[in-house]
Amino acid sequence: MSDSPNVILIFGDQWRAQAFGYAGNSCVQTPHIDRLASQSINATRAVSGCSVCCPARASLLTGQYPLTHGVFVNDVHLSDRAVSLAQAFKRVGYDTAYVGKWHVNANGRSNYIPPENRQGFDYWKVLECTHNYNNSFYYANDSDEKLTWEGYDAIAQTRDVQEYIEDHDSENPFLMVLSWGPPHAPYETAPEKYRAMYRPEDVPLRENVPPESEENAREWIAGYYAHCTALDDCIGDLLQTLDDKGIADDTLLLFFSDHGDMLGSQGSAKKQQPWEESIRIPFLLRWPAQFGLEGREISDPIDIPDIMPTLLGLCGIGVPDTVEGLDFSAYLKGGENPSDGAALLQCPQPFGQWTRDRGAREYRGLRTGQYTYVRSLDGPWLLYDNDADPFQLNNLVDDPEYADLCSELDAWLQRRLDARGDEFLPGADYVRQWGYTVNESGTVPYTN
Repeated sequence: MSDSPNVILIFGDQWRAQAFGYAGNSCVQTPHIDRLASQSINATRAVSGCSVCCPARASLLTGQYPLTHGVFVNDVHLSDRAVSLAQAFKRVGYDTAYVGKWHVNANGRSNYIPPENRQGFDYWKVLECTHNYNNSFYYANDSDEKLTWEGYDAIAQTRDVQEYIEDHDSENPFLMVLSWGPPHAPYETAPEKYRAMYRPEDVPLRENVPPESEENAREWIAGYYAHCTALDDCIGDLLQTLDDKGIADDTLLLFFSDHGDMLGSQGSAKKQQPWEESIRIPFLLRWPAQFGLEGREISDPIDIPDIMPTLLGLCGIGVPDTVEGLDFSAYLKGGENPSDGAALLQCPQPFGQWTRDRGAREYRGLRTGQYTYVRSLDGPWLLYDNDADPFQLNNLVDDPEYADLCSELDAWLQRRLDARGDEFLPGADYVRQWGYTVNESGTVPYTN
């Protein structure tokens, strides 16, 4: 077994944990990912604690929480104060590569990103952000010439990663990150053969989609599932390339997502919200040489800041002092759980689609193995028993029978906030502290 496996991270934008066959969804077709799940460590309660694009990506790259790295809203710049994921791997001889969506540079969503802003990645086929998946641009390596992915960008990006793997002849192992834009909206833009697989009228809805949201939800989900199945085929192709190259056993592969998508659940849309459809993400880790191909599940919550230290730990690489997430590597090998059994949920500054007139609020919370507890600036807000109420239809926060539990969880949450130095201030205070300018929806303005 290699002490320095190749490492591949693959993630879709806004792909919720409930949208897979292996997760019990009988409508969406994800056969390749289902097979991957059967061969992987499946963290069934993995979460995106700050469930929105840029904060999650910055936490992936630094292993830090949003109020530390400062990217708690979209379209602000991630500084180079922390040792990044790529820099940590690069220090011990890894080749580093990134393909797809970046979204932590903040100099316009279509502008060139110079090498000094790439957080240690060398091979580079990247655009800051686009959701036009069929007319999608990128910059290659050190050229500032804007290029165009052929066809549906996720397929072209996957082909590029396959070619990188096939052509990689360095003695060094590689770290590759493949970051897709789909299944994020617009939902109706997957290739036609995938869209033809799903009709809105045939899509079953989750029990927490209210009647007034059903029509939109069916339209959204039909297109969303088309994206998911297109990406599933991409996963299948990439896994085949690893087999053909003969490096599958010594490749540590992690499939996950930056956050989920409400898709009509709770009468809501998109992300940033503390409900399961927004915070819960896939987390499938396969490394045959270390763990074999007998899949197993772990139920302890793992958050995105934990990914960097866990990967470093699995590869025998020291975790930088700037990292705040937990290293689960020993636990995955049968050792002790490094966590207290809960993931921290946070929305420091609501923005974009999560607006005040739609019920948005700053919050902090915990997702334990069984419960979701959330506090807003006004006090306790949500309490769900996710085992008894998986669709979160019954908020127990004001139920006298659960008063003691609510107090216990609130005290637990406060201990976590104290450990982070999080004073839980209004979002406007953090915006001022970091010198950001936001519009009336709390969004940092950006250019395309």
